[in-house]
Amino acid sequence: MSKVVAAAVIRGAHDIFKQAADFLDKTIKEKGPDAKIGFPETAFYLPLTYALMGIKVETLKDVSPVLEHARSLLPPVPEEKVWLPYLGNALDAGIAALLSEEIIVALRYLMGEEPQKDCNGFFTDTIMRSLGIQLVDGRMPGFAAILGAAPDNKTAVEIVRQLQERNILVFVGSAAGGRSIIDQLLEENVQMGWDNYIVPYGRDTISAIYPLNWAIRSALTFGGLKPGQAEKCLLYTKERVFAFGLVLGKLDDIKYATGAGAINMGFPIIADTDIPEIRPSGITSYEALVKELDYKKIVSRCIEVRGVKVKVAHVPIPVAYAAAFEGERVRKEQLHAEFGAKASLSFEYLTSKNLDQIQDGKVELIGPDIDQLEENKKFMPLAIIVDVAGRKMQKDFEPILERQIHRFINYAMGIMHIGQRDMNWMRVSIDAFNKGFRLKHIGVILHAMLHQEYSAIVDKVEVKIYTKQPDVEKLLPQAKKAYEERDERIMGMTDESVDTFYSCTLCQSFAPNHVCIITPERLGLCGAYSWLDGKASYEITPTGPNQPVAKGELLEEKLGQWKNINDFVYQKSNKNIEKVSMYSLMDSPQSSCGCFECIVAIIPEANGFMIVHRDYSGMTPCGMSFTTLAGSVGGGVQTPGFLGIGKLYIVSKKFISAEGSLKRVVWMPKELKELLGDKLEKRAKDLGVPDLAQRIADETQAVTSEELLSYLQKVKHPALEMPGLL
Repeated sequence: MSKVVAAAVIRGAHDIFKQAADFLDKTIKEKGPDAKIGFPETAFYLPLTYALMGIKVETLKDVSPVLEHARSLLPPVPEEKVWLPYLGNALDAGIAALLSEEIIVALRYLMGEEPQKDCNGFFTDTIMRSLGIQLVDGRMPGFAAILGAAPDNKTAVEIVRQLQERNILVFVGSAAGGRSIIDQLLEENVQMGWDNYIVPYGRDTISAIYPLNWAIRSALTFGGLKPGQAEKCLLYTKERVFAFGLVLGKLDDIKYATGAGAINMGFPIIADTDIPEIRPSGITSYEALVKELDYKKIVSRCIEVRGVKVKVAHVPIPVAYAAAFEGERVRKEQLHAEFGAKASLSFEYLTSKNLDQIQDGKVELIGPDIDQLEENKKFMPLAIIVDVAGRKMQKDFEPILERQIHRFINYAMGIMHIGQRDMNWMRVSIDAFNKGFRLKHIGVILHAMLHQEYSAIVDKVEVKIYTKQPDVEKLLPQAKKAYEERDERIMGMTDESVDTFYSCTLCQSFAPNHVCIITPERLGLCGAYSWLDGKASYEITPTGPNQPVAKGELLEEKLGQWKNINDFVYQKSNKNIEKVSMYSLMDSPQSSCGCFECIVAIIPEANGFMIVHRDYSGMTPCGMSFTTLAGSVGGGVQTPGFLGIGKLYIVSKKFISAEGSLKRVVWMPKELKELLGDKLEKRAKDLGVPDLAQRIADETQAVTSEELLSYLQKVKHPALEMPGLL
């Protein structure tokens, strides 16, 4: 490391440490040493401190040992002319800087100074888990943390759009020359938020700790690593979290120190100014610190230096196209044309045909386009009919491909699509229309993406788009009949009706020892993959994460154990899990990665189980919030009495059937009950307890075990009369 860089890092680390020490002294005087400190909705206390040191910082007095450790890592501030060996003590100074920054922002939370205006602030565990499936399936291949400001607003937008088009999640913040990229994007009306892959964290460099402690949590959440395993946690982020820092504008000592901390985690720094470079690799996979002065090349340079594997879908339409635009919203004032919801009749339907019945690539619009809207009207009817054909195409794959219509259309910038089937809703923005987007481009998108993602089963795609009311009304009954037939087919499938289950090891990129086994009556714990999805995925990519596993010899019917399943899980879990029960929570349950939708947990005193979903942030009767529970359930470990699941598994006949199924559930949040709705009521009737949903307590009736027991006794919950769990 050049002496210029090393000296700047060490100076910056001393500066940050002093800020933390002074702030702590001031806060203790105001609040007292026993004042609580921490971040919202996390089970990891101060995450970086917890991961690297194993210390649970809960009160102000717990901060002092962390600060002392940071102090011990700080080398003396060098004189300007003193030569320093390569890297030398600067990396230690970088860790000291990160520990100090985390303390500063935690103190700011205590003092009500975070999150900053228009910024996200701390990234919760819930957000991390909800993004889990995108992190592992390639939709989100890497992460960028931008610090500073571009030379002008146009350049700022271009850089962010280029990252979005490559599906890179972009954290934006800090400042340069009194300007922050956050304000540059706001001034250009760029939509920001998790759904848009642009997350503002804060307007100063200290707050850049937020994306870094978000990254370190992945080692604990998905990697199954323990707090205090510093070296393993840092190696995990280097090898599995593909992040980099992009510094726009002049670097000061604080940025150098923060950058050195990021380099410790394997994250390289790329700058747009003429800085000394650090090219040798080791701590990072490739170069640690590089410059790129050409803004047209800077994004590709970032991706190259970090080694991010990016897939860019080329779809010939006049607007940008990438997964990063999936969550974009088209508001009323931005609206050019609207379809579905309350505006008009609209539906989409995909069906398979013989190869000789389809002309591949044919896109036909029957009716007026969006440049022919009636005066003072912004809505029109819409039917999207997609015909596919392929030698390996199966009837069961139709609903799987049809569900992708929602995702594929949403990837187009300026197009909003919500729902599916005959409950869809689509909007086209004025900006997209002005750039030349027309309804035929929906067909272009679907043709390109179905071929790109499903080429193993799809050989031809033809799309017809109808916008005349009589045509849409005439075609809808045919589509509705197909919807009903599919639902009946899927609902009729049972674990006994098949001889093969499917594995899912998609999450092993983050949780190396986790294996999901998906059955017709048990979807993946992320909620995104059903048995049919696994089957289709295997047909598409025979060497991919979804593999068929013949059930083989039945070992234990009640628990749901088969010899072949056990053997497969043992091998694929790196010989960590010897056996797995598909229908039990207490005896050898499935492991959990970290991106589960819900957690099932035992309540021994109630002789039953509670369920909590990741969107519920309150307390539960087991004395832990979702985030605290999740901290001990994820990471690919097998934990009897605790289980990560997908929401719909709750209403399956096989849901913890070894312990008594849904009748064992004594508590779940009100919102979760409402989400399951009629399915929950139907399952209760099947079990002979039609009012079971009302007997299951929620947070309005109980948030402690004492309140829960009182309520259960009052309503005579069946779990109280069932055989003991322990």
